[in-house]
Amino acid sequence: MKHSSTPRTRRGRGPARRVGRTLALVLPVVLVLSGTLAVTRVNWSGSPSDSVLAASEASSADLSRRASSRPPQDVLRDRLLLELQEKDPGVALTHLQQAVNGRPSLARHCASIARALGRAAVRVYGPSRAQSYARPVCDTSFASGVSAQHG
Repeated sequence: MKHSSTPRTRRGRGPARRVGRTLALVLPVVLVLSGTLAVTRVNWSGSPSDSVLAASEASSADLSRRASSRPPQDVLRDRLLLELQEKDPGVALTHLQQAVNGRPSLARHCASIARALGRAAVRVYGPSRAQSYARPVCDTSFASGVSAQHG
C-alpha cells in the first residue's frame, strides 16, 4: 500500500512550528517597543501642548536652566559687591560673615569673595579708606585684596 506522495515531516519541524517560534520570539519585542513608543507620545508635562515631545522638551529646558544657573558663591559675591558700592565695605563684610555662618558650604569661597571685596573697595573708596574697613573676616582676605589692588 502506497501512502501519499507528500513527505512526512517529523513532529515539530514543520513550517507552522517555525512560524510559531518566530512569532513567539518577535512578538514580545514588538509589543514592548510599541508600548514604549506609545508612552513617549503621551504628554506627561501637564501643559496643553500638542507636541509629541513635550515631556522631553520640558525636561531638557529644566536641565538647561539648571546648567545656566550660577553657583551660590558667584551670586553672593555679586550681591556683596553691589552692597559695597551702595553702602560700605563694612556692611558687605558683615553680610559675608553671616552668609558663611548660615551656609558652611560657602566657607571655602570666603577668602576669594573677601579679596574681591577688598579690590572693589580700593576702586570705590581709595586704598587708605578701604583699609579702614578691614576686619578678620575669612583670615584677613579683605586686607590682602586691598593691598593687592593698591600695590
